[in-house]
Amino acid sequence: MAKQAFKAESKRLLDMMINSIYSNREIFLRELISNASDAIDKMYYKALTDDSLAFNREDYYIRVDVDKESRTLKVMDTGIGMTEEELENNLGVIAKSGSLAFKNENEIKDGHDIIGQFGVGFYSAFMVADKVTVLTKAFGTDQAFKWESTGAEGYTIEPYEKENVGTEIILKIKENTEDENYDEYLEEYRLRSIIKKYSDFIRYPIKMEVTESRLKEDSENEFEEYKEEQTINSMVPIWRKNKSELTDEDYVNFYQEKHYGFDKPLKHIHIKVDGTVRYNSILFIPENIPFDYYSKEFEKGLELYSSGVLIMEKCADLLPDYFSFVKGMVDSEDLSLNISREILQQDRQLKFIAKNIQSKIKRELENFLKSDREKYELFYNSFGRQLKFGVYNNFGQDKDVLKDLLLFHSSKEEKLVTLDEYVSRMPEDQKYIYYATGETNERIARMPQTELVAEKGYEILYFTEDVDEFAIKILMSYKDKEFKSVASGDLGIDEESKEKTEAEEKANKDLLDHMKETLSGKVKDVKISTRLKNYPVCLTTNGEVSIEMEKILSAMPNNQEVKADKILEINSDHDVFKSLKSAYEQDKEKVGLYTNLLYNQALLIEGLPIEDPIEFTNDICKVMV
Repeated sequence: MAKQAFKAESKRLLDMMINSIYSNREIFLRELISNASDAIDKMYYKALTDDSLAFNREDYYIRVDVDKESRTLKVMDTGIGMTEEELENNLGVIAKSGSLAFKNENEIKDGHDIIGQFGVGFYSAFMVADKVTVLTKAFGTDQAFKWESTGAEGYTIEPYEKENVGTEIILKIKENTEDENYDEYLEEYRLRSIIKKYSDFIRYPIKMEVTESRLKEDSENEFEEYKEEQTINSMVPIWRKNKSELTDEDYVNFYQEKHYGFDKPLKHIHIKVDGTVRYNSILFIPENIPFDYYSKEFEKGLELYSSGVLIMEKCADLLPDYFSFVKGMVDSEDLSLNISREILQQDRQLKFIAKNIQSKIKRELENFLKSDREKYELFYNSFGRQLKFGVYNNFGQDKDVLKDLLLFHSSKEEKLVTLDEYVSRMPEDQKYIYYATGETNERIARMPQTELVAEKGYEILYFTEDVDEFAIKILMSYKDKEFKSVASGDLGIDEESKEKTEAEEKANKDLLDHMKETLSGKVKDVKISTRLKNYPVCLTTNGEVSIEMEKILSAMPNNQEVKADKILEINSDHDVFKSLKSAYEQDKEKVGLYTNLLYNQALLIEGLPIEDPIEFTNDICKVMV
């Protein structure tokens, strides 16, 4: 029995297989079980095409056995087995796929598909094993064979005595090192958890002896352990069942079994696609936001399966960032099981699935908004910020996808409203969609800048989150109606009042210039206000950066010195303005005092810090004396 060398640069390929393609060692068991499932699938296909053969499902299963003393782990199947030539071709050339060749030569029927790429997956066993032994007997032959290898050095094949058709793969598990604990692959609980995690939906039973406990005979409180053969996998995935067979409770149970969250999902989306790319998917809209959602630790993504076998726990490429709150899974028959994260990112089928999922989530959220507003608002309170960030992110490339999903509080409703609802009830003479920014709805409602817009009977959207105004600036308009801040220079309202204001500014030009000089470097201009009715003063802005944006940008850790072009507006009908005029005529020093007081008052109204609190309190004292 001579040792044979691997073909096709197998030493280098084996090294790549172990160190590059697979990032976690535990998937070796997934690969071996998937190959075993393929072998049984081939027997099933034989029975379909040969009337003399009967396929009794009870005769076909996969077994996992462990022996701690000898440090061996065995994966056995009752599938089709391999001939000497197939051993040579499938295992002698790494990355050669017996399953793929079988699939290409035969048209698989009745929904059964071959999920493994035998050569690639098989060699993942060397991540945990010093030696791998394969005992196999092919269907329709009398002679069994033994294949054995200790790695890239090569392998041997020799005749072997084996009674039953099928394959046994025996791994001699490596000894522990300082960095790696290989003993875990000899532990019953660990093997069970790996099987449940990756191979729960393999369609044949995966059997294993497990340790149970029972009350000793004639004893009330003494227990004994015993071994019992159990089927570890559930075999039938929920996503392959018809929707009509499933209840809401089934979906909730699946959500909790998969540990998608500790809450109950607000909505589930069950997708079945049988087109150019075939896939099944179950998606969930959670009710509660995960505690780490806005941290670096949070990983978005859906579980990705290939024909029921888990490829990736968090496939981020299936979800855009703005839908990162969606939980669930995708199972496709058109994705290769042996695929690395890098290759996956370029996969055409995956991109097609991701695009379909994005469209489906959007449609379902729109339907959710229309059909169950109360629950949608629960969802929006948790994840609306993410949708608004999606509008703003990437220079607004996704704004049209998300704009109809947005909700805001408003001056006319004590509840959230959509942009469509706002526009649909706009009076004919209203030119803009008006909004105001602030820390709370209550604070916004009392802002001086809202007075004129509110008096005209126009609805005002309330922006209380830091992302709101940035998102709206990107959106720019909705249904041909531009967005306009109540603090912007020109509100597009009341032309008569505008003419009156211009006349007053001319008449009081010297006073306004004096005030502007007093506030040099603090405000861009001092003007007579068209918008103030009851308040004496307010700050407005001229330009793209609003006062709220200035506050947000200033609070960022990179010390962005971004300033809004502030304008101090004075209410010419207020008694304060009469005092200003009187002071300008009689005591110009007092004008400076009054100007600084009004400016600081306007800062306080906006929630901005006073530049010199001591000077401010001294100025108040001067007025009181």
